[in-house]
Amino acid sequence: MSQNITKGPYVLAVDQSTSATKALLFDGEGELLGRSDRSHAQKISENGWVGHDPMEIWKNTLLAIQDVVEKTGIPKEDIAVLGISNQRETAMVWDRETGLPVYDAVVWHCARGEKICLELQKAGKGETIREKSGLPLSPYFSAAKIAWILRNAPIPADSLEEAGKKLCAGTMDSWLLFKLTGRKCFFTDCSNAARTQLFHIEKKGWDPELCAWFGISPAMLAEVLPSDGNFGETDLEGFLPRPIPIRGVLGDSNGALFAQGCLQPGMIKTTYGTGSSVMMHVGKDPVRSGNGLASSLAWARNGCTEYVLEGNINYTGSVMKWISEDLGLLASPKEAGIVAQSADQEDTAYLVPAFTGLGAPYWKSDAKAILCGMTRSTGRAEIVKAAEESTAYQIADIVSLMEKESGVRVSELRVDGGPTRDTYLMQFQSDILGIPVAVPGREELSGMGAAYMAGIAAGIYGEEVLSRIERKCFLPKMEEKRRKEKRQGWKEAVEMLLKK
Repeated sequence: MSQNITKGPYVLAVDQSTSATKALLFDGEGELLGRSDRSHAQKISENGWVGHDPMEIWKNTLLAIQDVVEKTGIPKEDIAVLGISNQRETAMVWDRETGLPVYDAVVWHCARGEKICLELQKAGKGETIREKSGLPLSPYFSAAKIAWILRNAPIPADSLEEAGKKLCAGTMDSWLLFKLTGRKCFFTDCSNAARTQLFHIEKKGWDPELCAWFGISPAMLAEVLPSDGNFGETDLEGFLPRPIPIRGVLGDSNGALFAQGCLQPGMIKTTYGTGSSVMMHVGKDPVRSGNGLASSLAWARNGCTEYVLEGNINYTGSVMKWISEDLGLLASPKEAGIVAQSADQEDTAYLVPAFTGLGAPYWKSDAKAILCGMTRSTGRAEIVKAAEESTAYQIADIVSLMEKESGVRVSELRVDGGPTRDTYLMQFQSDILGIPVAVPGREELSGMGAAYMAGIAAGIYGEEVLSRIERKCFLPKMEEKRRKEKRQGWKEAVEMLLKK
């Protein structure tokens, strides 16, 4: 890295995602100077449950930050502020005094809390939970995961009241804040709180009734701050010469929405990753969905709360990892687009990747994946093609539903995440939606959003930093008749799965 970099003060960001923890460093003008990644283990049990080791993630957070600072060669004393973005619904419980987890974190797409949700549904609580939290009752969200840990882990408490005094429960942002501040601060931001299914999205606080139904003491939960709030200070366990403030915290998808500049109602983006989030800004009042979309918070900043409609998909990028690592059809997921392009484009195979249930807008947690519509000529390339296209179909389902429920015609889809480098996928996404797909020249949008939120809050950046991103547009080329035929084939494949 050039030693001529002098454009401080610098903004540090941590993007704690499903597969890795990334540290990002930005200069005083919002330009990315460096990035360091540290992957962590995916702990998958025989019955498909997915967990993460929180202590491994904490260690990786420190190592990634140290690495990016050392690689860029910037003066440590010129780092002014820290922002955090994180995998949102992933939840954990830890000992308030020792700071040690009582169990592995339960990852967002793990459905082990399904039984708890079924109990609440049978008790007639589902509609009230959706009305208060804005979220359809599902093990996808944090509440059922925390409840499962409290039921199944060795908890050092004999009562819920005692557990509230001894334990902390929360999402990965609250865990990292607790550790970064030397166990002094136990906070979360409203974008993460709104994804727990314990937070009342209009009253903007933990709901005692929701907490009681899930068997969670409100005393276990973090204090909720605005996304640009003051989340404490950290010196990264002595790595920095002085403590710096933490001034921006956002769930990863919310961070990407902010970095994409989707600040006005009707603007929409998709974050492609292990799974995918489709998020539409809807303004200062929530839009309620009756068809499986989540009504949630975008962020709170400058004293104002803004809302989104959101659809979450369990399996998108991870489908290509399955295709390559488990089936051995690719040497690397990076080959997917090239192989899909070589396939017979008339092949009618569809893959519906419901490996741990089907997310929005169906919310069928017991669904199983299917590969259907194959012919004798369906081969390796055609199966890869079906896997590639499953991502675009799932996203198109959600975008169409958002248009219907918001009453807004979507004219452009802004996208981000590693899979956006796949030109086959991006072109097919544009074709199947029939609108332009705008791909930024950067892929670190989640962490960038947290950095920009923190930098603006600290007075380092102005709002104009959000308009710096350049984008490449993919325009639709598919004929309308063919688009309808392909989407009808996908619809029939999904219906086949839902009937099982």
